[in-house]
Amino acid sequence: MKVVKDRKLVLANGEVFEGVGFGSKKDKIAEIVFNTSMVGYQEILSDPSYCGQIVCLTYPLIGNYGITDDDYESKSIKMSGFVVREYNDRPSNFRATSSLGDVMDEADAAGISNIDTRKLTRIIRDNGSQLCMICDINKPTEEAVKEINARGFEHDQVSRVSTKKVWYSRTANPKYTVVAVDCGMKMNIVRKFNQFGCNVVVVPYTTTFEQVMSFSPDGLFISNGPGDPEDAAPVIELVRKAKGVLPIFGICLGHQIIGLAYGAKTYKMKFGHRGANHPVKNLLNGHIEITSQNHSFAIDKNSLEGTGLELTHVNVIDGELEGIRDTKNHVIAIQYHPESAAGPEDSEYLFKQFIDLMQNYGGNKNA
Repeated sequence: MKVVKDRKLVLANGEVFEGVGFGSKKDKIAEIVFNTSMVGYQEILSDPSYCGQIVCLTYPLIGNYGITDDDYESKSIKMSGFVVREYNDRPSNFRATSSLGDVMDEADAAGISNIDTRKLTRIIRDNGSQLCMICDINKPTEEAVKEINARGFEHDQVSRVSTKKVWYSRTANPKYTVVAVDCGMKMNIVRKFNQFGCNVVVVPYTTTFEQVMSFSPDGLFISNGPGDPEDAAPVIELVRKAKGVLPIFGICLGHQIIGLAYGAKTYKMKFGHRGANHPVKNLLNGHIEITSQNHSFAIDKNSLEGTGLELTHVNVIDGELEGIRDTKNHVIAIQYHPESAAGPEDSEYLFKQFIDLMQNYGGNKNA
């Protein structure tokens, strides 16, 4: 069957990839990044950390197992689109309730297939992530580039994805109460806390220390999320006030926010870490963990000196900082995703570590 190309991907540098559209037919401008996971496109689609991004998936066949109601990582889709080699619109999966394209169309996310994703990935890897546009194939490229450059990179995405109201996730026979600051949190994090015997109080990113303490928590969790951690100023201030009062656990963006609260520095990486196969070395025991990752920013490990933070994990591939802790104040933070629903489970022990901190550290809840 002849492929009729109707959409194109235009990079900020003017390079064009022509392909076949699926999902929303609206023009979409966003940052182009790549993810090396072999499965989990629904989890990627519904991860709020991809807010303001178009994701190039390096695995060549996408859509073949459709979309399942139980596998969403958030209540709404915030990403801008997908770029894939081959798209399958007729899923073969007894659990599937709809196709990827239909869900993307409803969520106003654009897709494009039948392009050379290997070439695109090499461009991102060599030149760094950049802005792009998915648009109609007949749109003049010069016009698209002009619109891309006029848009610029987004900021303060956390305000777009954070919950607007407090909500609760309770479990049978709870042992602890965790206040989770939603900066774009994945649902499987909440599920993990419930499995470990924790009631979870999910709060907006603007929640103050006094409001957190009103829930009489045993611990404070800072979630993953999109964008520059410096944009999440209210959460940085919260960590500064909660340090030494409550055990604190941070994942991904939460890890970076904790670093900033201690005085460390963060920076934007060339193309980030995204995939379910990143090896990380645990410096505390020498073990290598295969991890799921999704982040554009990182903590500068050279900025830890004098902060009171200890380096605990490093990326085996590029030596980037992946984990920190403050044993004095019962704080742990990790750059990758130990809760990953569609990835390795080598790092689930981190939830147990946080549980142990809450068990062994009473804290001063009335401080």
